[in-house]
Amino acid sequence: MTTEEIRATLTICLRAAYADGDKHDREREQIRDVAQGLAGDQQVNLPGLYQDVLLRRVKLADVLPQLASTDTRQLAYEMAVCVCEADGNTSEKEQAFLADLRQSLGQSPTGFAAQAGSLAAAPLQVAPQAEAVPVAATAQPVPHPASVDAVPGTAAQRRPGSIPAAEMDRKILNASILNGAIELLPENLSTLAIIPLQMRLVYQVGQSYGYELDTGHIKDLLATLGVGLTSQYLEQAGRKLLGGLLGKAGKGILGGLGRQAVSSGMSFASTYALGHVANQYYAGGRTLSTQMLRDAYQHVMNDGRELQARYLPQMQETARGLNTAKILSMVRGG
Repeated sequence: MTTEEIRATLTICLRAAYADGDKHDREREQIRDVAQGLAGDQQVNLPGLYQDVLLRRVKLADVLPQLASTDTRQLAYEMAVCVCEADGNTSEKEQAFLADLRQSLGQSPTGFAAQAGSLAAAPLQVAPQAEAVPVAATAQPVPHPASVDAVPGTAAQRRPGSIPAAEMDRKILNASILNGAIELLPENLSTLAIIPLQMRLVYQVGQSYGYELDTGHIKDLLATLGVGLTSQYLEQAGRKLLGGLLGKAGKGILGGLGRQAVSSGMSFASTYALGHVANQYYAGGRTLSTQMLRDAYQHVMNDGRELQARYLPQMQETARGLNTAKILSMVRGG
């Protein structure tokens, strides 16, 4: 992608983020980090883009001509949808923005946006059969991260009647393998299933300790841990789409780097950390402070990154049995 194409894509993403004028500072920081990641070594004036968008000095008509190819237009539109759906609710202003953008970019009125909306609104509690997605069996014993208890003040006692530790460890590991497998799939839409599945895992962990959690509580917990809905949607979908564009371009090492980014295994590590820290949090009666939660999450993220290579064969095997239709049905509870 040229510098002009990257500038145009980032401008559209920022316009989407501020379409309803109701974004938290944390989300702005997340979008800034993702924008920097997408820009890479390209000479893009991010502060200038922010000012242009915030002061409404740039219009869609100003940047659309810079997206000449079908692929770059698809990228810009799907990234904008990801931003608007990141908080699980697309406001009327965001819907109007996406409708205008869709028409301007010549995108289909159905398809990606509709599917993304249904994924963002996926239920937390589903029938047991909806969870019956085959995950490749682990050949090694399920690890339990001692690093959580190693963080000062995070030791917790399991409540009487809670599920056995080994069973919980296996549940978290299987969820991590599944999300890692989804990240390996080439379809753009499948990426949007990762956040709802992570939220459902947290819900199930809390439920096992007698807590009936709602979507708002889980989003707050994820935000406390630094798992940004906006940034994770953007990073996963953006890297996958950019990786596909680089691969189609056949630019040798660029294509390789794109595919390597897609296969980075961050979904495995973040799911692994979310599950274990949520388990520690609810097992201890939700008494951990914000800083303790964040410290624990970073410790277990390191564990997850180290384990990713160990379980990559299971992720690859699981991915071979998945497709977008199966993933969408599972997330929706079908």
